[in-house]
Amino acid sequence: MEPVILTLKVRCEQDVVLARQRARQLAQLLGFALQDQTRIATAVSEIARNAFQYAGTGKVEFQVRDGSPASFVTTVQDQGPGIVDVQAILEGRFASPASVGAGAGLGISGTQRLMDQFQIESAPGQGTTVRFGKALPQPGTYPSRQQLARITEALARCAPESPLEEIQRQNRELLHTLEELQRQQTELAQLNRELEDTNRGVVALYAELDDRADYLQRASELKSHFLSNMSHEFRTPLNAILSLSQLLLERSDGELTSEQEKQVTFVSQSAQSLSDLVNDLLDLAKVEAGKITIRPSEFEVADLFSVLRGMLRPLLSQNAAINLIFEEPSDLPALYTDESRVSQILRNFISNALKFTEQGEIRISATLGPDQMIVFAVADTGIGIEPEDQRRIFEEFTQIESPVQAKLKGTGLGLPLSRRLAELLGGTVWVKSELGVGSSFFAAIPSHYAGLAEVYYRPEILQSLDEGRATVLIVEDNRETLFLYEKYLQGSDFQIIAAATLKEARALLPRLRPAVVILDILLQGENSWGFMSELKENEATRGIPVLVATLVDNQAKALSLGADAFCIKPVERTWLLEKLQQLTQIQNPAQDPV
Repeated sequence: MEPVILTLKVRCEQDVVLARQRARQLAQLLGFALQDQTRIATAVSEIARNAFQYAGTGKVEFQVRDGSPASFVTTVQDQGPGIVDVQAILEGRFASPASVGAGAGLGISGTQRLMDQFQIESAPGQGTTVRFGKALPQPGTYPSRQQLARITEALARCAPESPLEEIQRQNRELLHTLEELQRQQTELAQLNRELEDTNRGVVALYAELDDRADYLQRASELKSHFLSNMSHEFRTPLNAILSLSQLLLERSDGELTSEQEKQVTFVSQSAQSLSDLVNDLLDLAKVEAGKITIRPSEFEVADLFSVLRGMLRPLLSQNAAINLIFEEPSDLPALYTDESRVSQILRNFISNALKFTEQGEIRISATLGPDQMIVFAVADTGIGIEPEDQRRIFEEFTQIESPVQAKLKGTGLGLPLSRRLAELLGGTVWVKSELGVGSSFFAAIPSHYAGLAEVYYRPEILQSLDEGRATVLIVEDNRETLFLYEKYLQGSDFQIIAAATLKEARALLPRLRPAVVILDILLQGENSWGFMSELKENEATRGIPVLVATLVDNQAKALSLGADAFCIKPVERTWLLEKLQQLTQIQNPAQDPV
């Protein structure tokens, strides 16, 4: 037990004043600031006055107690009638009349608010003990015995002040408190003015953003309108050039010299390339402008393949080293969707495969996927695509640099158009490729067209997972961020499965038990707080670590909902790899699908 620095008996009003003075003097010697000195002195005065008023006498002890943190502690004891309902007083629900036992009233609840530590023990007929304290100004520095002895000696040299001097001191403390309050009010007023200025700036920024969004929307509409109109305007002269070139090459108006034939052929080829570009631009403009009309009808996949086989046969005559194979579909239901759009998607896939396959085969097939999706596949034995380029090829005007590409003409619009058309039909497209081995392009189309809908279908990912790497499910709708994650984890113990929406993530979880979930909070049109609660409340997914990586700085909320780690974007590669290793504690990184 730590030694008591000073003990005072409370027998009269003057002893209450003395207890207040000694409390303030000790607080000053222990290094407390003026404001804390006033708080401690006021608390001691209130509890000592209660002891004198209700018990007639009491004892006040001052000591410094070691702990975490070390504190200046005051104990006030009396042998009065005690308190009947201590809890009511602590909660501020009771103000005592004079007949109630010691320690009751507002002094107790006020002291509890002023102090860092507070404890009261009281029972009817057994007196009251109130112990309260405040942490020392320098945490973790408990005074030595020599320091406590010096404090005791200094306290003995401090003569008690007269009642008049005590009143003057309290007045000075009151004036200081009022000045401090005035200063804080001034700072608060300044802060309010700054907040008002900030709010006005934010409102102005939002207004500017709204204007910019309207401007971009109008610009997008104008672009689509321009492309649509100009594409039609370009078609007329282009068709004339193509037709006149064909007449000349067919010698309808007489023979051509070899040089003239070469020149006319160049004109015809250039016009054809420009015509292809105009057609693709027109289709994209129609999609963006919402002018594509879906005309669903019922048809068989076998009939679609038959039409494509006849349509594409002339292209094979230019390259006898390629074998075009249509696998006969079996056990497929009839499709009810827009046959011309499905055909357009497959034609783009096959034309792309023909460009980049110099020999071997191109195989076209169709299988039944989950949720009554018909999965069309066009597989080639061509040059293949680098992993980092596989996402880019579905962006407008993107063409991958390669020796074969340098010899070919293209617009870079065929694959983006196929993606847009598939989405209009309620499906999606994707690619699997290995450099030097070949590529497989897939289009998953609902067997029954049900109108425009969001796309949630994903390829049969379990077939492509590496059993030697832990699977990370990334719920993220930003393509650039996903690309960074892919680069960060390339060559590591982890492999990525991405979900752009919460519905996709919920659909993937029953088929795939990831080692970790990386979760963005602000997805397009939805936030992920509820989804994270679902993960942690569901017994099947409760054990999956969740790493929240987002722009929303709310770590406390994320951790309270069960997140295992939190990071503000952008995420650093080294930190991410270390955190994934820590969360998974990988011994055997293989993940078994469920």
